[in-house]
Amino acid sequence: MPAYINSYDTDLVLNGARNYSVLYRNEFVTPEHLLLALTGLENFALSLQTSGGNVARLNAELVDVVTKMETVPVDWNQLPNHSMQMELLLDNAHKLAMLAEVQVVQVPHLVMALLGLQDSNAAYLLGKQLGENTSSFVAELVSLYDSDDGVSGYGDTDAFNDDFDMDEEREELWRSLVTCVNETYKKHNPLIGRENELQRTIQVLCRKEKNNPLHVGEPGVGKTSLVYGLAAMIENGDVPERLKGCRIYQMDMGTMLAGTQYRGDLEKRIKQVMDGLLDEGNTILYIDEIHNLVGAGRASEGSMDASNMLKPYLESGDVRFIGSTTYAEYNRYFAKSAGIVRRFQQIDVPEPSPEEAVKILSGLKRQYEKFHNVTYAPEVIEFAVKASAKYINDRFLPDKAIDLIDEAGAYRQMHPLPTKRQKVDKELVADVLTKVCKVQAVALKDEGNEALLTLEKRMKQQIYGQDKAIELVTQAIQTAKAGLTEEGKPLAAMLFVGPTGVGKTEVARVLAAELGIELVRFDMSEYTEKHAVAKLIGSPAGYVGYEDGGLLTDAIRKSPNCVLLLDEIEKAHADIYNILLQVMDYARLTDNKGQKADFRNVVLIMTSNAGAQFASQANVGFASKISRGEAMMAQVKKTFKPEFINRLSSTVVFHDMDEPMARLILKKKINALKQQLLARNVELTLDEKAENYLLKVGFTPLYGAREMDRVIAAKLKPLLTREILFGKLKKGGKAIVKTLTNEPPTPDDTNMQLVLDVPK
Repeated sequence: MPAYINSYDTDLVLNGARNYSVLYRNEFVTPEHLLLALTGLENFALSLQTSGGNVARLNAELVDVVTKMETVPVDWNQLPNHSMQMELLLDNAHKLAMLAEVQVVQVPHLVMALLGLQDSNAAYLLGKQLGENTSSFVAELVSLYDSDDGVSGYGDTDAFNDDFDMDEEREELWRSLVTCVNETYKKHNPLIGRENELQRTIQVLCRKEKNNPLHVGEPGVGKTSLVYGLAAMIENGDVPERLKGCRIYQMDMGTMLAGTQYRGDLEKRIKQVMDGLLDEGNTILYIDEIHNLVGAGRASEGSMDASNMLKPYLESGDVRFIGSTTYAEYNRYFAKSAGIVRRFQQIDVPEPSPEEAVKILSGLKRQYEKFHNVTYAPEVIEFAVKASAKYINDRFLPDKAIDLIDEAGAYRQMHPLPTKRQKVDKELVADVLTKVCKVQAVALKDEGNEALLTLEKRMKQQIYGQDKAIELVTQAIQTAKAGLTEEGKPLAAMLFVGPTGVGKTEVARVLAAELGIELVRFDMSEYTEKHAVAKLIGSPAGYVGYEDGGLLTDAIRKSPNCVLLLDEIEKAHADIYNILLQVMDYARLTDNKGQKADFRNVVLIMTSNAGAQFASQANVGFASKISRGEAMMAQVKKTFKPEFINRLSSTVVFHDMDEPMARLILKKKINALKQQLLARNVELTLDEKAENYLLKVGFTPLYGAREMDRVIAAKLKPLLTREILFGKLKKGGKAIVKTLTNEPPTPDDTNMQLVLDVPK
């Protein structure tokens, strides 16, 4: 067999196939990698398009195939080998070249060999694109490469058929990379308001030089809508003479980059678009997320990127540009390119006020009613704006308010009313808000006053002997509901001080349950070290854990309406108090990445045992008039800094457990055990002597209510466990707990034993 050589394009394709195999970390080079490389050849793409195929779709399907192939670690010292099918393809390509009596293996030889493969995904996908046009596709491809003695120049226009209109193809190519906003603006929400920003944009566009506006604003404030509003004004003729008949084209960097495999592809596309815009004349190029231009297509430091390519066009003023980006991305990427910044005129797009947002939503209301086939109640718009402004803290108006009414309309479509008229009312929007923002609290809804009225009573039914603490907590919630709290502070910031086991943590848990909001608890004993405190707001840049963010800030961003419980706060390092100062003062906390967490709808509760050991010394000495609470507070003032105590809403001292309180707690815990037993069809009864016995053993002021749990677990539960698993209560029944009756028992005898009687 004679020695065959590969043409330039063939070598390009084979190298590209090997590069794709390395890129996707595949073990072998396959025909799918080869076809993927072929899609980057202009001759192949034009032939496929002429034959009715779609290069972009074929490329996407091939990428899907190769990403599902088995991956192996990349060894840069050893390139991947050809698969058996790839070896067969190359062998067949050589045979086709031999039959054609040429010594150069061309791209058409590779394509015909690929189409002849059996059980090949590449052959199937290419055949699917071509359908019945396979022969015409191959003929077209051969005709393109049938020049220069069988060696095709890259993109050689002389190889095209005479009837192929290259100008038309180029025209279609640049238009496929952009979108004409003048033709699509009607599909989007109309621009309402923003007169100042729109007039400033038109004024910049009418300048002779540097006539390129740059809209900078937070996400969701309406930067893109400004361009749609400008397109509507141009179409209606409400613009100066210089802008009349102007066409706005939107360039998306994702579309520009898709399928660019070789050096120069992106630059070629940008030049095609810019030449097309210059040929058309009187055009504006709109680039959303314009910061993506900086660095796009750059292969190494100092080489040209997309933004540098556009500098001559920005300078000339023949094509005007409109860009939009956010403040964060502008500072991070765009501001670094001073040459680009000076060619744009920055126009700030601030978040609209709630009053402006109401006008915007009122203008959009009809469109959403028509789309969802519903009717919005008159008060819905204002409620959606005010509620979203208050509770959704990480997004911006009007976008977050539009999302609320849109979501409510979608919900009504899924859950229609039995009546003919489908109405979206304030209650439905509030319900949607509770799901979006986790504001499931009756206390924080507009319609929750009745529930708040009985909140104190309901909490006192579950917490015994701590009435003062419950009154202070409920008063703070009711004050916040009445709108009398100071703006920019948490709903409440309270310090609970008292001995162990008297209900400090339980008050926080019951409050969260009654309000229907989440309890976010942090055990401060985990933050005794100075460096551990940094975990709450995130490690500094350069330290381990920087990417993880802050535990406290992330938790509050996830649940902005919650009861935040910092348990045993005196055990934490003193630096924790410095972090909490700004939380209690401004209801804001900034993490290591500069993101803010909003604490305005948080009930902050901190518990502490500080001073509990000194409470028993309160009445030591002759005629001492110092109360237990005063003794504890004296120690609290020594433990915590004055500036910390000064920012608290209130400091609540919890009382020691006395016998009446202990008896109520025992009844509560016995009832909880009875509820557990009912699930096993067991009915539990304790006689009076057994209850007195448990109370006597379980009541210790030093250890509080937790000792009661231990007594029930040690004395009562073992009796029931054996009978439920192996005895008379396997199928349920009645269980009566008594004391031993061999001797007359007394409540003071702590050595008594309980017995279980199961009547037949």
